[in-house]
Amino acid sequence: VQLVESGGGLVQAGGSLRLSCAVSENILNFRGMGWYRQGPWNERELVAVINNAGTRYYADSVKGRFAISRDNAKNMLYLQMNNLKPEDAAVYICAAGDNVPGDYFGQGTQVTVSS
Repeated sequence: VQLVESGGGLVQAGGSLRLSCAVSENILNFRGMGWYRQGPWNERELVAVINNAGTRYYADSVKGRFAISRDNAKNMLYLQMNNLKPEDAAVYICAAGDNVPGDYFGQGTQVTVSS
């Protein structure tokens, strides 16, 4: 299984980015899909999850600002990030697997937020 992220970049605080994750097989094969982020000290945080029923989970730090979605027909996962803050800067990693997705990971895409 391959997961390939795109859409990262440099944005000013308050700006928006939309991350995409292309999955090499039918995403309905996975009970859950999500996004993690990894900071400069390699700490990994689960940011958002969406399962096959459409139920969503968000970390408290991103609630109301980030939105996770999926396109089953295209085997794509997305993360819309609004009102970005400097503390959101990290490598964002797409994941697939169970209710807490962790069986497969992408390489990540860098998000940098300038203040």
